[in-house]
Amino acid sequence: MAKTAFIGLGVMGAPMAGHLSRAGHDVAVYNRSEDKARDWAQKHQGRTYTSVANAVEGADIVFSCVGNDRDLREVFEAAAASMRKGAIFVDHTTASAEIARELAVKAEERSLGFLDAPVSGGQAGAEAGKLTVMAGGEPSVFAEAQPIMAAYAANMTLIGPAGSGQLAKMVNQICIAGVLQGLSEGLHFAKRADLDVEKVIAAISKGAAQSWQMENRWKTMAEGQFNFGFAVDWMRKDLGLVLEEAERNGAKLDLVKLVDDYYADVQAMGGKRWDTSSLIARLERPQR
Repeated sequence: MAKTAFIGLGVMGAPMAGHLSRAGHDVAVYNRSEDKARDWAQKHQGRTYTSVANAVEGADIVFSCVGNDRDLREVFEAAAASMRKGAIFVDHTTASAEIARELAVKAEERSLGFLDAPVSGGQAGAEAGKLTVMAGGEPSVFAEAQPIMAAYAANMTLIGPAGSGQLAKMVNQICIAGVLQGLSEGLHFAKRADLDVEKVIAAISKGAAQSWQMENRWKTMAEGQFNFGFAVDWMRKDLGLVLEEAERNGAKLDLVKLVDDYYADVQAMGGKRWDTSSLIARLERPQR
C-alpha cells in the first residue's frame, strides 16, 4: 500500500481517488473548491487539505487531474516544492504534449519521477474503475506507478518518452470525433429513409461498422438525449490541442477541423454541456 495524494476532484478525479482509498492506499486529497473535497471525504477514507503543498507532503506518489496546461503547471509547481526526493508525480489531465515534456524536465531536476498519463473511458469508466491509461515517461517510473493505478485502471500502456501519453490521447480523440460524426450521419440517414433504426443497428452492429459509440450511444442519440458523459466544451478543448500539435508536426487533419466546426455549431445551439454524441443534433436541427 502506498501513501498517495490526489489533486483535482472533478467528475474523473473524485472516483479515481475513491478507488485508491478502497484499495487500501493512504489517500490525501486537495481540490480548488473545498466543498468537493468535503463531499469526497464524507464518502471515502482519506484526509482533505486546503493546500497542494500540505496534501502532497510525504507522499510516495501524487496524482493530478485538473483542467488545462495552466492549471497543471500551477499544481505541479506547488506540489514539487513539497514532495520528497524519489516520489512520483502522475498527471491524468488531458493537456498538451509540450507541458508534459516541460514538467518531465523540471521533475528530473528535482529528483522526482514524472508520467503524463491521460485516461480514456469517461466518467462511467472512472466510476467503474475501468479506465484506460496511456502514459509517457521512463519505464522504471511507469513500473512503480502501475500497480497503484490499477485501483482505477483496467488497461495501462507505456507509449514512449514524456509527452507520448498526451499524443496518444490526441489519437484517441481524433478517432472518437470521426466515429461520432459517421454514426450521427448514419442514424440521421436511417431516420430520413424511414427505416426501423433499432433493426438497422441490430444488423450493422454485428459487422464492420460496430463501435463502442454505436453500442452505447445509438439509442440516446436517436432519441435526442445528450446527458451521458464527456461534454462538448471539453471535446473542443481536446480537439484544439490536437490541431495545435498538428500545426507543429505537419499532420493533415481535415476531418478533425470539420468536426471541431460542427461542435462549435452544437455549442451555438446551447449544447456546451451536452455530451459528444450530440453531433447528430445539428443534422436534425430543422426538425427539432
